[in-house]
Amino acid sequence: MGAPSPIIEDVLAPGLALVFCGTALGRISAERRAYYANPGNYFWRTLHDVGLTPERIEPANYANVLRYGIGLTDLCKTHFGQDAELPASGFDTAGLAAKIDLFQPAHLAFTSKTAASIFLDRPTGQFQCGPLGKSIGKTEIWALPSPSGQARRYWDTAPWQALADAVSSAHAEGSASSA
Repeated sequence: MGAPSPIIEDVLAPGLALVFCGTALGRISAERRAYYANPGNYFWRTLHDVGLTPERIEPANYANVLRYGIGLTDLCKTHFGQDAELPASGFDTAGLAAKIDLFQPAHLAFTSKTAASIFLDRPTGQFQCGPLGKSIGKTEIWALPSPSGQARRYWDTAPWQALADAVSSAHAEGSASSA
């Protein structure tokens, strides 16, 4: 018997500006087979508000992020639910590192400190949201406040805006150097 199938496939391609990585799908996202599908989740609104997408994408159309140089994945692809409910064996940090090494996006942004903590194998108290000063090849790693409604008390758009500004700046530099 092979490995379990992912609940939802990654949205990845070579040359992306940014890949967002969550911990795992929540219950509503798993039911709808769409990333960040809970209406109380700020993910899609925030992408638009900080300028990463020129329109607000509906969760059902999540694959449209590729148009804007953005990819999506999760650390745990075979289970869903709240972070505390997920089995440790479901987290595939080596698999994520291999995907990022293969596709080499400019930035990898964890959509919660919990996801970054699992990947880095460090407690959340040992780092702040923002760029983490770590990379996988040329890919700069970021941690962001969770857009989940359950993490609302920690919500702050400033790290999301800083990431959007870094992506925009890197895109402008890339455009200038290729001109």
